[in-house]
Amino acid sequence: MFKSSKQRILILAPHTDDGELGCGGAINKFIEEGHEVYYAAFSACEISVPKHLPSNILIEEVKKATHVLGILPENLLLYNYEVRTFSYNRQAILQDLIDLKNKINPHLVFMPSLTDLHQDHGTIAQEALRAFKTTSILSYELPWNNLSFNTTCFISLSENNISSKVAALAQYESQQHRPYANDEFIRGLARTRGVQISDRYAEVFEVVRWIIA
Repeated sequence: MFKSSKQRILILAPHTDDGELGCGGAINKFIEEGHEVYYAAFSACEISVPKHLPSNILIEEVKKATHVLGILPENLLLYNYEVRTFSYNRQAILQDLIDLKNKINPHLVFMPSLTDLHQDHGTIAQEALRAFKTTSILSYELPWNNLSFNTTCFISLSENNISSKVAALAQYESQQHRPYANDEFIRGLARTRGVQISDRYAEVFEVVRWIIA
């Protein structure tokens, strides 16, 4: 996608695993191409973890998952907002996003859709739009949350990219009860998106803002 020069790419994940679900294949592709990928997760959803598991298990799982995709440990940024309370912490989250912009100065940001129905996802998307108003932004697809979704950007994926995405999501053992957390769904969606562009696999994104320098 960016063949000419090394790019800084920032993934905004409201909760651990959102980034892998929405753009895990693209993350792996970018890293294969030599780009610098940062991953910011704003909640480890401790109060939603099944009671028989350690409350911090998602922190360990996101470290394993992002490692599988190739993200450097120092490029994984973890915040401690409580799940489903982001709207009450909107200003603090905006400041965190502005700080990320100043620290990383990314060329491209990935975030949830502005039509995402989850309240935390919506807050991240809305505040990211403010914080990164001079940056190119793509929204990733989470079909179970998207009220509507404009398929305006496709990223072609290799077998290795989709296999890495599947392997990364398999690290979230605490989330395997989710209906979308399985190889069949992940590959099926990627295959569907690939067919739309006459390729084998792809991930699709909404173009929120695209800046050509």
